[in-house]
Amino acid sequence: MTKPGTFLLENVLGCESCAGQKLTLTQAVHVRIVVGDTDATVAVFKGEVKVVGPAGPVEVAKGHTANFDLVDDHSQLANTIEDDPYDSWDKQQTQYQQRYSSNSYSNYSPYAYGMSDLNYYGSFFSLPSYGMLWQPYFIGAGWDPFMNGAWAFYPGYGYGWVSAYQWGWTPYHCGSWVFIPMYGWVWQPGGAWIGWNTMPVILNPPAGFVPPRAPMLPGGRIVPVSRGPMPVQIGNKIEIGNNSGGLGIPRGSVKNLGQLSRTVEQQGFVTTKLHTASVGSSGWWHGGYAEPSSHSVGSVGHRGFSTSTSSGHSSGGHSSGGSHP
Repeated sequence: MTKPGTFLLENVLGCESCAGQKLTLTQAVHVRIVVGDTDATVAVFKGEVKVVGPAGPVEVAKGHTANFDLVDDHSQLANTIEDDPYDSWDKQQTQYQQRYSSNSYSNYSPYAYGMSDLNYYGSFFSLPSYGMLWQPYFIGAGWDPFMNGAWAFYPGYGYGWVSAYQWGWTPYHCGSWVFIPMYGWVWQPGGAWIGWNTMPVILNPPAGFVPPRAPMLPGGRIVPVSRGPMPVQIGNKIEIGNNSGGLGIPRGSVKNLGQLSRTVEQQGFVTTKLHTASVGSSGWWHGGYAEPSSHSVGSVGHRGFSTSTSSGHSSGGHSSGGSHP
């Protein structure tokens, strides 16, 4: 959700009890919404929002919380925001986005979505006759972009490729993958957005490379693909191997990935400390993109999201990480 607009909470959260409630965003905002069976709260950390329901509009300013009774259609405004167990996670994710999404190379992609992950898990560079390119860290001659992921069936569309990498959204939905001798596989930004069940363009593949093909199986299943090394995590340390492509490294949890990648090229692996808690994705909305889903917030049956409309966010990595339909 990178642009202001009006959103039906029933559609956003799949919440029948909040039918008719509309959330209007007119500027960059950071909000937290929690919806139960009979009540809902909207807390505004940045900017202001307007919630329109059967009882009329409610303006919610920064630092305020609106509490809604969804049964009797009335609301109450508080000038404070109560702490939530997921606030620290949200703060970590916001700091991650601010640190890695401001790279000037973001304008080489037609979509800002995913730029923070690309800047964290790899590096951009320019090459004559190719232009601007991106390559993930921790890859060698034996790596290809389809070593880890899954074929997932989506009704009405068929099978689509879902990358397992935390950075695996944008490079599989626009641009092309190119194999360049002496460099290996790189992602070339640009081009039109490609659909859910359409594979990205593959250029100049090396001898022996077999392009990935969707399985010829009945629908309704997930077919995993695991040809690359998996990370080994023991306590607060993680072992990163060559050809892993950064698989399993939580967002923002390891410093100096570029330097560690060079060490892995020489030694084959490296063991390093995880400096922060795992910053995965839980179906909450945050930092410029949205993945609505149910999420337990304090009690069973609650749904929520936290979102910021400021531009530039990491990809999805929603599950263990990676691309999403």
